[in-house]
Amino acid sequence: MRPKYLQNAAHQRDRWMISYADMLTILLIFFLVAAAKSLEVPKARAAVAPPPPPPAQPAPEPPRTNLIRAQERLKQYGLESRLDPRGLVISLPQAILFPSGEDVVSPHALPAIEQIALVLHDLPNDVRLSGHADTVPIHNRRFRSNWELSMARSQRILELLSERYGIPESRLSVASFGPYRPAASNDTADGRASNRRVEIVILDDTASSSPQTM
Repeated sequence: MRPKYLQNAAHQRDRWMISYADMLTILLIFFLVAAAKSLEVPKARAAVAPPPPPPAQPAPEPPRTNLIRAQERLKQYGLESRLDPRGLVISLPQAILFPSGEDVVSPHALPAIEQIALVLHDLPNDVRLSGHADTVPIHNRRFRSNWELSMARSQRILELLSERYGIPESRLSVASFGPYRPAASNDTADGRASNRRVEIVILDDTASSSPQTM
């Protein structure tokens, strides 16, 4: 048998060890709870935060807005034009552009062509130059038919726009319809004069992407 004083000392030492273990357990639980809360906070914040709004997109312009603006500018210059399925059409009569039976551009036509070129510079659209003639046959040393004459005239306008006024050739094309697309009746002198013309057609986006007549 141990003496009582030795038994009390051992018992008190054991009680101290139990208290120390309990304290360590409590501290461990505290740190585990704190760590769990620190991991849960970002998740909660991520779930609550709303998604960022999409960037604002500019409203698209109505179709043919640029052609309508070009038409208004041409009107300010005193030039008539019209919208049709191809785009914006500027019809220049032969009497202004060329002497009869020739494809040399008259100096009197240069101011009008320059004003048209100013409008074309501010547009990305392609441009088609279409030559037209009346039904009166032509046959001279230079041209065997009205078709050849109207083609040559549209080609001269293309060269003028490109070389003198700086419109890129990649935007330009030429076409010839001869007497086959009249604007008026060929039975009168006024009608035939209306049919002898070059049309400068500012193509709309759909027409610009389609194959062009050369």
